Order: sequence, then structure tokens, then C-alpha cells
Amino acid sequence: MLLRLRVSLPDRPGGLGQVAKALGTLGADILQVTVLERETGRAVDDFVVSWPGAVSAEEVRDRMSAVPGVRVEGVWPTRDVPGSAPDYDLLMHVATEPSRGIATLVDALPALCGAEWSLAVADGAVLHASLAAPEVFELSEPPLRAATRASEGLRLMLLPVVAQGLHVVVARAAGPGFHRAELERAARIVDVVTTLASRT
Repeated sequence: MLLRLRVSLPDRPGGLGQVAKALGTLGADILQVTVLERETGRAVDDFVVSWPGAVSAEEVRDRMSAVPGVRVEGVWPTRDVPGSAPDYDLLMHVATEPSRGIATLVDALPALCGAEWSLAVADGAVLHASLAAPEVFELSEPPLRAATRASEGLRLMLLPVVAQGLHVVVARAAGPGFHRAELERAARIVDVVTTLASRT
């Protein structure tokens, strides 16, 4: 079972090693680590792990919280394939067929962002939706800049595409809210894709 864990831990020598040791003791195989933040004496890291058998988020949280100084901020299933480069694949698809840029972007973002679905919306109408996305989505007070928001049990990323007068929405139902590092990465991907798509 592939899981993503978001862990806050003391930012000191050996802190990451303690978490890795605890995960190994529990039988988890660490496939990837992404450092999201290092501030005020703490680090926030995302781990993609292969966990033997089925395990609930609560079990993982309970086991990892026993490590001194560690806070588990989220545990959720992931489709990440460590070692792959889905962002590069996305850009290649858009460069090959720029007229489908926004649709390709919307289809790719859930996997890129550890989310369940995404869609593009303009003037109250859904223009394109990934699998599992709702057919109708109301975006009240669309932001002028990339932003995060919580709504009806969902954690949302709202990514404006000013040149096309639309917003791309990415939704995560399980796991924590989107970290600012995730938001900044997604906003950059949207900027690159819309630049490529505008060259048709």
C-alpha cells in the first residue's frame, strides 16, 4: 500500500534519521522524501512509503506520534510513483498538443498534487474536469492569485489563469491542506502550461 505521510519534526541533526528508523521498524519502505519547509527549528517533510498490507491513517498516526518531537500532519493514499517525472510528461504532452493544454493540465494535476480531482471553471461553468471531479462547481469570490481554501470537507488549491479568464481548482479530500510549497509548485506548472498553450 502506497501512502504519503506529512510529518513535522525537530530540524536538527538526526531528526530525519529518527523518523526513517521508526518507519523502518514499522515495516514501511521509504520511497521518496520531499522537504517542504525548514523554519523556526522545525522541518515539514512528505514521505512516500510502501506500507506492508492495509493500514489505516489512524494506525500510522498513532505509531509515528510515539517518536519524540514528531507530529504527523497527514496520512493519505497516494498514486505517486517515485522516480517518475509526471510534471515533465505533462509539459511534453502540452508542447505536443498545445490546443489541449488546459484539459491536459486538469487531467494531470491530481496525480501531480496528491489530490483526488481537478477542474477548470469560468463564469460558473466547468470547462473541463478530471476523473472524480464534480460536473458542477461553484467558485465564490475567485482569488486573483494562487490560493488555498477549505470547503465542505475538501482542501482546495485555486489557481487563476488570467489570460484565459478561468480558474483551475485542485481538491484533496484525504490528508492535510495544501502546503505553500505545493501551491507554489502548482502555480508554476500552471504558468508554464498556459504559456505553452498560448502558442497555438
